[in-house]
Amino acid sequence: MTYATTNQPIMITNGSINDNVGMRFWQYQSADVAATVAGAGYITDGKLLGMKVHDLVFVSDTATPLITQHQVLSFTGNAANLSAGTTVGASS
Repeated sequence: MTYATTNQPIMITNGSINDNVGMRFWQYQSADVAATVAGAGYITDGKLLGMKVHDLVFVSDTATPLITQHQVLSFTGNAANLSAGTTVGASS
């Protein structure tokens, strides 16, 4: 599958009182596997959403019970490039 701007990640915390300091945490749900989400530029509007390098994105794979954690590594234009991801648990 591909990313759809109608199903965007949601910021769950901005990490600090000062918007310019600290990482933000994001939640994203999709039927795409972690390897797909970690593909170059998968979240095409990441910068427009307010993502920053070092932010963490928790991805819930709706097709399996897996939750993975990814870090925003860089941007290509507005598209966020995420790390490969680490499995952190299973969803209920």
